[in-house]
Amino acid sequence: AVRVAGGIPVHIALKAPNFAVDWSEVKAAIRPHTRMIIVNTPHNPTGTLWSLDDWQQLIELVEQHDLLVLSDEVYEHLVFDQQRHYSALHFPALRARSFVVGSFGKTFHVTGWKTGYCVASPVLMQGFRQIYQYANFCGNTPAQVALAEYMRQHPTHIPALPDFYQAKRDLFNQGLSASHFQFTPTPGTYFQCVDYSAIRPDLTDVEMCYFLAEQYGVVAIPLSVFYQSPDPKMRLIRFCFAKTEQTLTQATQRLAECSPWLS
Repeated sequence: AVRVAGGIPVHIALKAPNFAVDWSEVKAAIRPHTRMIIVNTPHNPTGTLWSLDDWQQLIELVEQHDLLVLSDEVYEHLVFDQQRHYSALHFPALRARSFVVGSFGKTFHVTGWKTGYCVASPVLMQGFRQIYQYANFCGNTPAQVALAEYMRQHPTHIPALPDFYQAKRDLFNQGLSASHFQFTPTPGTYFQCVDYSAIRPDLTDVEMCYFLAEQYGVVAIPLSVFYQSPDPKMRLIRFCFAKTEQTLTQATQRLAECSPWLS
């Protein structure tokens, strides 16, 4: 989409195991023609959260270089262990220069409806709406009406989301602890990243996902597909725990059967 608009996308890879932003690398990547920084927290696919220091680093950069911000916050309500999600909208220095994107689909368990929203200042939204009419003709009115009615009838849905998904995460991770997969509980999103290097270090992450699907009937997503230039040594895959308890239990029982590979 950036290239179609005549821009040049510059990718900055997040590195395992903590996937923290290297702000010195971000600063080095900014050029005189840089116009926007795209950020994502809680992060997909790793689940990491930005700290206040991360946001302050961003504020300093955008003010210094007069940049716009596109903040992908679609997992804003899926934050665990009493941690807090900070939005670009929390910071006065970013409100006038940020587009914040959210997702009704992620928040209300209807991802297939593909209904989201964008929040920005009146000036930015005027430009946004001029472009949007050529990118997507109209929203799905029945879905919008249904979501509005659901929010009216169930005002406690959003506050209950963190505990709802954390219970699923904890159940999945408890079952996974009996396996040879290594992991740190994800702080956000409904995805758990795991390291499989103790099981099949000979396989790439794509090959490992085929292996698990074909041999154990459990589907995962390779992390390399999210990278412009993936690290060939990385042995990480991602599971979705937005499933029923029965499915999560069956999956972890099968994954516990994965024994270390002997060459």
